[in-house]
Amino acid sequence: MKITIAQLNPIVGDLAGNVEKCLTAMHQSAEDGADLVVLPEMMVPGYPPQDILLDASFIDAIQAANADLAAQSKGLPPTLVGSLVPILNAPKSAPKLHNVALLLNDGTLEIAAYKQLLPNYDVFHEKRWFQSGPASTPITIAGRSIGVFVCEDMWSAGYGLSIGQDLVAQGAEILVNLSASIYRHQTALQSRLTHARLQGAPLVYCNLVGGQDDLIFDGRSFVVDAAGEITHQLDHCAEAIQTIDFAATASMSAALNPNQELFDALVFGTREFLHKNGINNAFLGLSGGIDSALTAIIAAEAIGAENVTAIAIPSRYTDPKSTETAALLARNLGCQFETVSLDALHQAAESTLGHLLDEGTTAENIQARLRGLILMSYVNRHGGILLNTGNKTELSLGYSTLYGDMAGGLAPIGDLTKTQVYDLARWYQAQHAVIPDFILEREPSAELKPNQVDPFDYAKVSPAMEALVQANQVNGYLARSEHKRHQMCPILKVSEKAFGIGRMMPITRR
Repeated sequence: MKITIAQLNPIVGDLAGNVEKCLTAMHQSAEDGADLVVLPEMMVPGYPPQDILLDASFIDAIQAANADLAAQSKGLPPTLVGSLVPILNAPKSAPKLHNVALLLNDGTLEIAAYKQLLPNYDVFHEKRWFQSGPASTPITIAGRSIGVFVCEDMWSAGYGLSIGQDLVAQGAEILVNLSASIYRHQTALQSRLTHARLQGAPLVYCNLVGGQDDLIFDGRSFVVDAAGEITHQLDHCAEAIQTIDFAATASMSAALNPNQELFDALVFGTREFLHKNGINNAFLGLSGGIDSALTAIIAAEAIGAENVTAIAIPSRYTDPKSTETAALLARNLGCQFETVSLDALHQAAESTLGHLLDEGTTAENIQARLRGLILMSYVNRHGGILLNTGNKTELSLGYSTLYGDMAGGLAPIGDLTKTQVYDLARWYQAQHAVIPDFILEREPSAELKPNQVDPFDYAKVSPAMEALVQANQVNGYLARSEHKRHQMCPILKVSEKAFGIGRMMPITRR
């Protein structure tokens, strides 16, 4: 039997574009002689559409897209595709949709499987929009019994008879899972494989690929045999269409170094956010520190260095080497580089605000806010986006300034701890040798007063703060700075628990 796995990259709400992607994969599979095509979960509407699903006109448009795709499937191989269907006569207070795998077969459309387990944790809130569907039975394709289930339903293994095991008990020879599973560094793929291996039959796992706001869908679709061995695996963070002959030799994508995997995901997530939002150029403050250096590298890899402008804003407290090495890094990367002195604005602020700057951190924070003013002026003048350069440890500690260094439209490294930033930068440096030694070796400093260095031992503080976040716990630092994180721009999620929609902590608490 030949099955085409098409890990595709939809855009939420782009129904015509998503249907066209499906048809392209279906036509290619026909040329390959496939017996069945498998597309990801929620491929037609894109995932996750969130509260667009509360708009009845959007649901009607999805049904029209489902029907259009089915009509155009005539003469093409049978296809499983993720979409949704409305629930007729649903109670007024209940969700009115089912998340489904549709079977398109020579112009016809039917539901092959309903999603039964609805994730309602971390960034997933499916019970807000969907109802759990009834159990499915195997379908017959090319004389073979195929058990179909959707994403989270594979995670039922270990809780009695799993959904996959139940399909096998009903005679399924091959299991097919349509998924939209997000990237999590060093854990996502292993978790998927662990549960796939518990199902008791050969399994085809087709995962979504693409970026959606702060989420990264990494693809890496695979096939495991009845013994749980991987026989085929598709690429990481890239669209791929591959027709698999179950009688043929295994086909594997290359194993990734953990740093390469993480870096590729951040680059992919950044590129997806910008391109899907029609943003062609990016700006960032390049200070001569490690965080902005890594952000600049990610941006240059994501959209091309020629589309990235790095801006140094030295103050009276800035070490001249900071600006010199920032310029050198930009030159090594091929980014555009600008230098804007902070002093004139700084003096004007001191003259205007007077005694308000006499005590505490106000005099330091005003510099960060003035830098934000300069950076946003570039964005307003030229278009594009300001990339935030903050890391997760600083966000955890509240060691950041509202409307200053917290400014930006996307935070590419906001889910990396300070130690991860250094590790990833050093790994990249070993491959490319573009980061000046001064940036890698200097003590971290905001350079907002004479001889300032960050007041933390990051080697100890970073893992300690991250452990609290992952455990959904808080300390004084986290509690005091919650209001800041509520105002933070989207952060690319790469850990099990990131700041953003998956961590909903109150600002007001005791």
